[in-house]
Amino acid sequence: MSLALFMHILAAFVMVGALVTAAGYLFAARRDGSLELTRAGFRTLLIAALPAFIVSRIAAQWLLSEEGLEDAELAWIDVGFISTDVGALALIAATVVAGLAVRRSDGVRGVSVAAWLVALLIVVYAVVIWVMATKPV
Repeated sequence: MSLALFMHILAAFVMVGALVTAAGYLFAARRDGSLELTRAGFRTLLIAALPAFIVSRIAAQWLLSEEGLEDAELAWIDVGFISTDVGALALIAATVVAGLAVRRSDGVRGVSVAAWLVALLIVVYAVVIWVMATKPV
């Protein structure tokens, strides 16, 4: 296994784990209005999910270059690129909204938006993992 593939897979799973953790914190904070849980969800997104996303994306490009697949028209690669483009925006939005909810400390709506964005990302990345692993198309 190449280093690029190892880094891509490791970072992707760290990101998904961080998203699941953040979702747990944010949904719990949404339920009881806890500022501490909101802060923990925000920090999980900022310190774990975002850096893991960046490493995964860089390693994916490195892997494509290493394997000579940069110009390949494979559906599973397209799915990966589309999910990272949209996923980056959703991840940044969730992090910003969670951060604003921490600053305002009254943001039940903000916590709810961040929690649902993170839940959506978990579903999207579960599908992407399935597509990358099975390459059905």
